[in-house]
Amino acid sequence: MASLNAISEALQKGKADEVKALVTQALEEKVEAKKVLEEGLIAGMDIIGGRFKRNEIYIPEVLIAARAMHAGMSVLEPILIESGVKMIGKLAIGTVKGDLHDIGKNLVAMMYKGAGFDVQDLGVDVAAEKFVQASDDGADLVGLSALLTTTMVQMKNVIESLKEKGSKAKIIIGGAPVTQNYCDEIGAHGYAADAATAVEIGKALIKA
Repeated sequence: MASLNAISEALQKGKADEVKALVTQALEEKVEAKKVLEEGLIAGMDIIGGRFKRNEIYIPEVLIAARAMHAGMSVLEPILIESGVKMIGKLAIGTVKGDLHDIGKNLVAMMYKGAGFDVQDLGVDVAAEKFVQASDDGADLVGLSALLTTTMVQMKNVIESLKEKGSKAKIIIGGAPVTQNYCDEIGAHGYAADAATAVEIGKALIKA
């Protein structure tokens, strides 16, 4: 019998094929898809997130674990959609206009997927209008990333555009030059220094 703990452990070790096989096995043994997601995949990514925060592991290990999580999700997603399992919330994330950096953004997107969010990755060099559109399409959270001091000023434009349109989405910002002070200054709802914190803040903002 495929144990959910085994799924979590294989995910933490980044064994994508094993995760996929164990998820398939669990479903064949009539374990609920939602249970496999929460007690297998999400449980594993939660542990990875905690270890990353404590500097016990680094970005490469997180990416390998996230890849294993994706392998499991590829089996689970169609079943979750079919059974109408509601995701925790919807995140639209992108790197702001003029900035082409995406490693941090991709990591945050993966961690959110691992936490049970529906994630819309808008890519890099994203104009304010695209963030507004994503908010109109039902995003609960909008994530803005920037790696340059010259492009982080775009975050302010995006926030102003979202507020002008009466967006209800909560805005989280992050990236190397970004600080909590800057977050307060431009009126974002949250700032995260790393991917694991970004997920914690997102969850808290949705519940607020």
